[in-house]
Amino acid sequence: MKRILLILILITCTRSFSQDVAFTQSFMIPESINPSFSGFYQTTKAGLLYKNQQWSGFNFNLNSQFIYFDDWYPNLNSGIGISLINHQETVTNYNLKQVNLSWAYDVQIDYDWHFRPSISVGFGFKDYGFDNLLFEDQIDIYQNLISSNTFDPIALSENVRYFDFGASFLFNNDYSWVGLTLRHLNRPNVSMVSQGDAPLDIFVSLHASLELPILNYNDDNSIFLITNFMMQGKYDRFDLGFQYVFDRFSVGLTAATNPIQTSEKSHFITSVNPVIGMAWEGFKFGYSYDFNLSRIGGDGGISEFSISYDFLNNKECFGCPDWGSGYKQ
Repeated sequence: MKRILLILILITCTRSFSQDVAFTQSFMIPESINPSFSGFYQTTKAGLLYKNQQWSGFNFNLNSQFIYFDDWYPNLNSGIGISLINHQETVTNYNLKQVNLSWAYDVQIDYDWHFRPSISVGFGFKDYGFDNLLFEDQIDIYQNLISSNTFDPIALSENVRYFDFGASFLFNNDYSWVGLTLRHLNRPNVSMVSQGDAPLDIFVSLHASLELPILNYNDDNSIFLITNFMMQGKYDRFDLGFQYVFDRFSVGLTAATNPIQTSEKSHFITSVNPVIGMAWEGFKFGYSYDFNLSRIGGDGGISEFSISYDFLNNKECFGCPDWGSGYKQ
C-alpha cells in the first residue's frame, strides 16, 4: 500500500514542481539556476551539486545531482556550457536525466554593467521502476497465471523522451548580478500514462546576489544579499538570505519561504538553511543543511554538497575575484 501511495504522489508531483530541482546552493554554483553564467568568468570551469533528501517516515529518499562544464570563447564573445541533471527516487526507482547545451553572449552596456542573454536546448528522459504493479487484466484466475502484458488505459509507460527549450538573461557589474530564467518554453509532454497529455509547466526564476556596502573594508571581505524566487504552475518558493565571505572562507544563512500560499494550511517559512564554504587552489567547496520547519512528517532533513574548479584562475581566497557570490575583476 505504501508503494502505491508513493507512486500516486509521484504521478501528481511529476506534473508540477518535482521536474525542476530547487538547490539551496544555487548562489554557490549559479550555473545551476541560470545558463547565462556559462563562461561568465571568462575561464574554463566545472562543478557538481549533490542534494540528498531523507524521508525517514516513508523509508525512502530523493537524490539529485547537477553537473556542468563551461568555457569562454573570446572570438565569439560567448560562453558555451553543457550540464546534466540527474534525479532519483529510491523506492520506485523513478529516474530523470536531462542534458542541456547552453550559449550565452556578453554585451557591455556601459563601463560597469554587462548584459548576458542565453538560450538552452535540452534532451530529457524519464524511466520508471514500476515493475511490481499488477493490473486486473493481467490476472488469469482460470489458469492461475499472471500475464506480463496489460491493456489497462492507465498503464504506465516505461519511459518518456522529450526536447526542452529555455532562455535566460543576466545583468551584472563587478560586484553584483540579477538574472531571470525561463525553462520549458515549449512545454514538453511528460505524461507517464499511455497516450496521456501532461505538458510541463514553465519554470520561472528571478534571482540576485547583491553586495551590501558594509564590512567591505578590503577585497577579501564582503556581505551579499541573496534572493531567488521560483514559480512553476501553482507552486512557488522564495529563498532569501545573506552570505559573508572572508579570505578563503564563506558562511551564509538562507530561508526557504512559500510567499503565495495555496491553502490556509500552507507554511510561510518551510526551512532554514545554513551554508559554509571554502576555496583552495582553484577549488570551491560548499555544504548546506536544510532544517525543516513545516509540519510535513518524515522529513529527515536535506544535505547538499557542492564543488567547482576553475582551470585557469587558481584563486585561493573566497572573496577574491571570481570567488564570491558577486563578480569582481
